[in-house]
Amino acid sequence: MQGDDFTKRKLWGGRFTGETDPVMHAFNESLSYDQRMWAQDIRGSQAYAKALVDTGILTADEAEQIRAGLARVGEEWRAGQFKAAPEDEDIHTANERRLKELIGSVAGKLHTGRSRNDQVATDMRLWLMDEIDSLISLSSELVSVMANRAREEVSVLMPGYTHLQRAQPIRWSHLLLSHATYFSYDIERLRALRKRISLLPLGAGPLAGNPFAGLNREALAKELGFEVVGPNSMHSVADRDFVAETLMWCSLFSVHVSKIAEDLIIYSSAEFGFVALSDAYSTGSSIMPQKKNPDSLELLRGKSGRLFGNMAGFMMSYKGIPSTYNKDLQEDKEPLFDAVDTTTACLKILIGVINPEKMRGALTTDMLATDLADYLVRKGIPFRETHHISGSAVKLAEDRGCTLADLTLEDLRTLHPKFEEDVALVWDPEQSVERRNATGGTSKRAVLEQVEKLLAQW
Repeated sequence: MQGDDFTKRKLWGGRFTGETDPVMHAFNESLSYDQRMWAQDIRGSQAYAKALVDTGILTADEAEQIRAGLARVGEEWRAGQFKAAPEDEDIHTANERRLKELIGSVAGKLHTGRSRNDQVATDMRLWLMDEIDSLISLSSELVSVMANRAREEVSVLMPGYTHLQRAQPIRWSHLLLSHATYFSYDIERLRALRKRISLLPLGAGPLAGNPFAGLNREALAKELGFEVVGPNSMHSVADRDFVAETLMWCSLFSVHVSKIAEDLIIYSSAEFGFVALSDAYSTGSSIMPQKKNPDSLELLRGKSGRLFGNMAGFMMSYKGIPSTYNKDLQEDKEPLFDAVDTTTACLKILIGVINPEKMRGALTTDMLATDLADYLVRKGIPFRETHHISGSAVKLAEDRGCTLADLTLEDLRTLHPKFEEDVALVWDPEQSVERRNATGGTSKRAVLEQVEKLLAQW
């Protein structure tokens, strides 16, 4: 095959004499979306060219020609000047085709002993490690923003809810830190996942390994920044567990985003009025001028469905594939790319969205019913008994149409003789939260301790 014929045939074309149906070419191609891995594909190919010198397939001069040629291809991609050809199926064939145009026939040696099977697996892992590093950085920034805001606003009290009913007074910071704790565990999971992504497939060939003696896969791994070499060539080319895990991580992360978004949507409503959303993250109504809609939060909440769908769809494609590489695995990229893009956008929006305003006015003394029970516990009465007494006090206040704090000492003594003048101290919400001073509690000391622990992680 001479001249430009090399650049016009497919890598697998020698077996075939007929033309590919254009519909099949469009159905089969992946360049339209896997081109985003151009930099990783070039990095992998440059490292592989260097490794081929040790096998005797390439001379040092040829390897340098390939490295320099690939660098030029990369410059074209970076400048937005790379022009895809109609026959380019994917990022690998596009880059190799352009390399041949730039440096000639020596480019044909680059693919020796290598398959697109191990090449695409390598590119994906390289790309994903870069993205994971970015997600870890953004997630750490989110936790730091939340922790610092919690420290600044530690004096703000609000109702804590169970079953969306007012339960006990807490600090706003405590609520914020509860969400930050979810995100801190997300970061831990992401770091553990990155170690499993950092496994080199290059050198596995199509499935059985590289046939050329002298190929140093350990050196390849070091060159490309992988922690370990894939221990089994069949596993290396077929494994997409790391894709599944990433999609699972994005789905779980989005659930945590949805939880805080829901809290803030509720608390920013006129009925609650605890927080006000910044104009930068709100929209108005097309017909009702008074409205300020929490669209950013609603979109954050809605993205959880999209991210779960990415995970579920890929798992259905992945579940029934026989060993080793099958074209079904091409379905890994679009959900992965979308999940990473969506998660990155969610992080950036969430970092800027939190803006608390008023909460203490919603604190009511009925939320201190447990404190009333605890008051009697400190007088030596069993909690199961004091719980019943406190419930009777709530009922008495309801019957009289007053608050718990409006009950007199004489009223309370009709329920139990252990009530004394100091029961008046129970109705201070600040004292209530300060009594929750055990590790993880909502006292100022406990909250600030949580802040410092979170910030110390990054």
